[in-house]
Amino acid sequence: MGDFYQNGIVTTLHNLAQRGTDALESELLRFSKEKRLGLILPCLYSELETESMPKIVKELSHVPYLDQLIIGLDCATLEEYKKALLVFNQLPQNVKVLWHDGPRLRAVDQKLRDAKLSPDQMGKGRNVWFCMGYALGSNQADALAIHDCDIVTYDRSLLARLLYPVAHPQFNYEFCKGYYARVANGKMNGRVTRLLVTPLLQTLKRIFGSLEYLDYLDSFRYPLAGEMSFSRDVIKDLRIPSDWGLEIGILSEMTRNYSNNRLCQVDIADTYDHKHQDLSQDDESTGLSRMSIDISKAIFRKLATNGIVFNQETFRTIKATYYRVALDFVDHYKSDSAINGLDLDLHREEKAVELFALNLMKAGTHFLENPTERPFIPSWNRVSSALPGLMDELLVSVDADMKEFS
Repeated sequence: MGDFYQNGIVTTLHNLAQRGTDALESELLRFSKEKRLGLILPCLYSELETESMPKIVKELSHVPYLDQLIIGLDCATLEEYKKALLVFNQLPQNVKVLWHDGPRLRAVDQKLRDAKLSPDQMGKGRNVWFCMGYALGSNQADALAIHDCDIVTYDRSLLARLLYPVAHPQFNYEFCKGYYARVANGKMNGRVTRLLVTPLLQTLKRIFGSLEYLDYLDSFRYPLAGEMSFSRDVIKDLRIPSDWGLEIGILSEMTRNYSNNRLCQVDIADTYDHKHQDLSQDDESTGLSRMSIDISKAIFRKLATNGIVFNQETFRTIKATYYRVALDFVDHYKSDSAINGLDLDLHREEKAVELFALNLMKAGTHFLENPTERPFIPSWNRVSSALPGLMDELLVSVDADMKEFS
C-alpha cells in the first residue's frame, strides 16, 4: 500500500486501496462516451519477438474503452511489417500501424526534410512524434496514453490507472505522468533516475538555489517513466526531443505550456520491469551512457532558457558536487535495500555514479560547443502551417499500407 504524502508542486494520485481493474474499466467505459480514449505504442519490431509484447497484446484485447490504438513500428522490413499487422489486427480496437520504414511514410518524411521540419535522428522521440501527428489528423481520440512495449510485468490495470486522471470528466488534468517502484527480481533498478537525475537535481539546487523548474522536476517520483497520458490539445504545440531526453523534454514542455494544477502523476503499478540497458561504460553512443548525456543536456538547455548562465567552470562545479551527492544517495539505497531484503551491488552502483559524473562534463561541453543546435522536433502546429496537406497525406499513407499488406 502506498503512502498519501503530497510532495512538491504536482498532484500525486496514489494507489491506496488496490482498487480492482474491472471497476476502473467500468468507469473509463462510461467516461469514453464523453471523451474518446486512445493509446500510442512506440514499438521496435524486435519487441514483437520478446516475452513482453504477446502479453501486452493479450491484455489489450480485453480493454473495452479504447476508441483508437496507434502503433508506431520502427526497424521493420516489409515481411516484418506484415507479421506485425497479423499480431495487431487481432485486437478489437480501431488499430492503425505506422510503418515508419515503408516507402509511403519515408516519402512523407522526405517532404518534412525538404522543409527542414523532420526529426533529425531515429529513435523513440521520432516514433512518438509521428504517432502524435496521426492522432491529431485522425481526430478519433480526445485523450491518449503512451506506454512502452518492453514491459515484462504488464497488466491492463496500468493503462486504466494511467488514463483515468485525464479521462475523468470532473478532473481538470491535461497531462498525467505514471510512476512506479523499479524493483524486480530482488533488485532495485532504475539507475538513471536514482543515480543521475535525483542527485543532479539536488546538486543544481545547491549551486543555483531553489528554482521553480528544479522544484517542478523534483516533484515527479519517476521522471524518466515512459508512461504518460494527455489531452489531444496538448500535442498540438508540444515540441519534443528526438533523443534520450524525450521524457525530461516533455516534462519541460508541460511546465512551459500549462500551470501545475493541470498536471499530475499517478501510481500505475506495484511492480514494473522491462528490458535493461547496458551501462556502456566504453561507448557513449549507446546504453545508459548515451542516455545520461542526453538527459543532462535536456536539463541544462531548459535551465539556460530560464536565464541560467553556464561555462566550463560551472560544469566542473556541477560534476564535483554531483559526485558527492550521488555517493550519499548510494548509501541511502544501500540501507533501503537491506531493510527490504533486496540485493544491491555497491561496486556496480558506484561505477554508474563515476560514469554519470564524467558524462555531466561531456554533456556540458557539448552544450557549450553547440549553441545553435536544434534540440526539439517542431510542433505539429508548425508543420500544419508550413505544409497544410501533410497530415492528410500521413493518414492516407498509413491506411494505404494497411490495406495493401493486411
